[in-house]
Amino acid sequence: MRRLRLAGWTSGVSVVLLAGCGSGTEAPAAGVDEAAAPAGVVAGEGERVVTVPTAEGDRPFVRVNLDTVEWLVTEGNTLGVETAIIEGDPSQEGFYLTINRFPPGVFSRPHYHPDERYGLVIQGQWYTDEGDVFRPNEAMPLGPGSYMRHPAGGHHYDGALDEEVLVAIAGYGPTGATVIDGGELFGRAE
Repeated sequence: MRRLRLAGWTSGVSVVLLAGCGSGTEAPAAGVDEAAAPAGVVAGEGERVVTVPTAEGDRPFVRVNLDTVEWLVTEGNTLGVETAIIEGDPSQEGFYLTINRFPPGVFSRPHYHPDERYGLVIQGQWYTDEGDVFRPNEAMPLGPGSYMRHPAGGHHYDGALDEEVLVAIAGYGPTGATVIDGGELFGRAE
C-alpha cells in the first residue's frame, strides 16, 4: 500500500471544515431563532444555519490514518471508485467527512447534490467541470492542496485521468447524487 504524505493535510481539512461557516454578515434564515444561533452567525439567502458539533466533554478525539481506513464501493459502481467515511454519516442529517478514491480514467458523470459540498484534493490531479455536457478532457485540473466548493444543486462532474486521485469531501447531510441523464453516476473518461 502506498504511503501518503499527510503533512499540511490537517490544516487543509480545517479550511474545508471552516468554509461552511459563512462570513456572519448575512440576514438570518427563515425560521431560525436568532437568539439560539451563535452571536454573529446567520445564514444568507439560499443558505441555512447548521449546528456543528462542539468541543463538549463527552466528544472524544478522533484520529484517522488513511493507511488503515475501510474503503467501500461508492454507490454501487463497477469502475473502482471507493469511499472512506471519516466522520459522520452522509445519509443522515449532520456533518460528514469522506474521502473518495478515483482510479485512473474514471469520472463521475454530470450530476448534482442536495447539499453544498467542500472538496480538498489530497493526492493526484482531480479534474473538475461544471454543466451537463460530459467533457473530461476539457476539465480543470486541481492538484494536492487545492480546494473546490460545490454549491447545492450545482451541475458538475469530476474524476481522474492519468493517476489515482484522493479527494476529501465534507458537507452537511443527508446527501446524495442525482445524475442529470438518469444513467450511471460513474463513467470512463474516453
